[in-house]
Amino acid sequence: MATVLLFHHIQGLTPGMTAFADRLREAGHTVHMPDLFGGRTFDTIQEGAAFTQSAEAPDFDALADQAAEELPASIVYLGFSMGVMQAQRLAQTRPGAEGAVLCEACVPISGEWAFGPWPEGVPVQIHGMDADEFFALEGDVDAARELVASVSDGQVFTYPGDAHLFADSSLPQYDAAAADLMTERILGFLARL
Repeated sequence: MATVLLFHHIQGLTPGMTAFADRLREAGHTVHMPDLFGGRTFDTIQEGAAFTQSAEAPDFDALADQAAEELPASIVYLGFSMGVMQAQRLAQTRPGAEGAVLCEACVPISGEWAFGPWPEGVPVQIHGMDADEFFALEGDVDAARELVASVSDGQVFTYPGDAHLFADSSLPQYDAAAADLMTERILGFLARL
């Protein structure tokens, strides 16, 4: 069974994020989920984004690094939307990653925002909706395809629809069918590590 460090999305550590983590735990995986927002949750993506850019926002990299340092090096990094930035950064820069799962975002592996090359032998799985304004229309799906083309073990899965944060059962845009399929694929990925 895998040890997973899961980073929540821009609306915070919502009940839907906890429910997702619980599904992984029910399958026998150990899931650690730091609250990067210090207990805050937001009703909309825009409110969450405003918080992340405010003077009240903590140093997200430092919080993520601290969470990772408390765990063994051989873990799986998993992130949703904003949380992908931390999951992908740690998977690419902290030695020993067993794998990475990136949901609804992907940072390019080349260019000014890149974290450097993808580590050799680290599998990656990426998920997002095919008409999501943040994933599909802002270039993240292209970055995901570029990343997967550069590794020996990578997959990109797209789902029909335009919802962002579609796997969070506590949000109005929740898509149960897409979320269930994504979760099955993630559980399959974790089982083979």
